[in-house]
Amino acid sequence: MHQRTLGRDRPLTVSALGLGCMGMSEFYGPGDDEQSIATTRRALELGVTFLDTSDMYGSGHNEELVGRAIAGRRGDVVLATKFGIVRDGDTRAIDSSGPYAKRAVEASLRRLGTDHIDLYYMHRRNPDVPIEETVGAMAELVHEGKIGHVGLSEVSAQTLRAACAVHPVTALQSEWSLFTRGIETEIVPTARELGVGIVPYSPIGRGFLTGRYASVDGLAEDDFRRSQPRFQGDNLDANLRLVERVREIAEQADLTPAQLALAWLLHQGDDVVPIPGTKRVRYLEENAAAADITLTPEQLAALDEAMPVGAAAGDRYPAASMASVER
Repeated sequence: MHQRTLGRDRPLTVSALGLGCMGMSEFYGPGDDEQSIATTRRALELGVTFLDTSDMYGSGHNEELVGRAIAGRRGDVVLATKFGIVRDGDTRAIDSSGPYAKRAVEASLRRLGTDHIDLYYMHRRNPDVPIEETVGAMAELVHEGKIGHVGLSEVSAQTLRAACAVHPVTALQSEWSLFTRGIETEIVPTARELGVGIVPYSPIGRGFLTGRYASVDGLAEDDFRRSQPRFQGDNLDANLRLVERVREIAEQADLTPAQLALAWLLHQGDDVVPIPGTKRVRYLEENAAAADITLTPEQLAALDEAMPVGAAAGDRYPAASMASVER
């Protein structure tokens, strides 16, 4: 697997593709811990060594699962996790305060079974907490050796700029795919000006860019995509027409739609490291192959024409969740 560098002022070398581990614990139907561990270990064999989790995925279960999967292999892994979304049963709150960051990291270290986290993200921001406070606390964690690098998730260009004035930010994790291109207008240029690497999550459009779904009917009852505006009614019909065009371009290139979507993202810049999620080895292997794909200018132009900025119908989250992301 090729390597890429996130961050300019405090660089971090990672595999060109990472592995998003969220779905191994919840949101995408039932999980199988042993299958997920096998998938994670196969990722390491393939050179996909950049693993992404969070303390809120499965309310801590996902960190424990990743910790089990990498036991005895810690030196082979670049480990990223997050704090800031606090769960209490079915309710959620955002706590990005400095004191909470310091408490949360201790719990994550314990669940992961490690003494340091390579990349620690603020998962979401409470607008009542100055970003300077949050990043200041994270900088202290760097100095203490508990984390190696500071990351932010789903923040605006303005917040990113203010954060970088306090401490180098190595990576910004935000949703980016052929479906979701809004960050290209202001956030990506700002990140590049500031020397911040970009880690796109949901790079295959929450699985719909694979072309395997024609509706939500086949999804598990607790699959969160059932409640997402993009996969409802007329929005779904419009978006499936976009997916069909991606499938056609993929067929012409002798690629799967997922590989085409990932290769497109990788072609957006050497500072871009997508983290497609899966809990199955066969999809992991399919995704990993995208790191070796070179697209032609004509193929890239065809994708830009088929899926321009703003083409997808519907918001990417329901209103309550959209309120927690900065745009």
